[in-house]
Amino acid sequence: MKNKTILYKDIGLTDYQKAFDIQTALFEKTKQIKIDNKYRKIPQTTENFLLFTEHPHVYTLGKSGDESNLLIDETERKRRQVQFIKTNRGGDITYHGPGQIVGYPVIDLDNFDLDILAYMRLLEEMIIRVLSNYNIKGERSEGETGVWLDVGKPNVRKICAMGVKTSRWVTMHGFALNVDTDLSYFNHIIPCGIKNKGVTSLQKELGYTPDKNILKQQILEVFAGLLQAEIQT
Repeated sequence: MKNKTILYKDIGLTDYQKAFDIQTALFEKTKQIKIDNKYRKIPQTTENFLLFTEHPHVYTLGKSGDESNLLIDETERKRRQVQFIKTNRGGDITYHGPGQIVGYPVIDLDNFDLDILAYMRLLEEMIIRVLSNYNIKGERSEGETGVWLDVGKPNVRKICAMGVKTSRWVTMHGFALNVDTDLSYFNHIIPCGIKNKGVTSLQKELGYTPDKNILKQQILEVFAGLLQAEIQT
């Protein structure tokens, strides 16, 4: 039987490695259930999770990323109090820090009849719909994961980065929406390995900082609606 309930928890400001460890434990537990189900007469239902968090300053590099896209050395990173961590998601380099809403869905895609491509498009659609509440037109950019503004124009800029790992159709990692992020930290990387494209935030686009709790609730509602799921806390 497919489980369409998503267990939600906001873990607040959390060190990247600690949040990674929390995700990994849920991810590995879910994978193991699916592995063991091959030998069970009655398969065990898997659970789905969604974590919201915010990280201290950190640059993360995906498994296929190019370290040359990090433009400052260790001495300068220490001066700026920003970590650099290689991680196991897809994608290249990005920045996480205060002022972002970071979402980590750890879900069994089989529960929702999704493949990875459909799941990535669903995450993009989720953010696009949330941005529309603020009269911001989020868009997809062909061949470039995430949500962008003014695609095809000289001032194209990314407002939400995405990177995911899957194994046995279980997901981890997710999305980072810039709310009132200090965008200067993006000046020291080539975000997602994409040159000559900018980065923005809700605060920069709106001229004010929207309430993060309201934003989180909007994300939850849209995510649940797209998946036809129930959110439980």
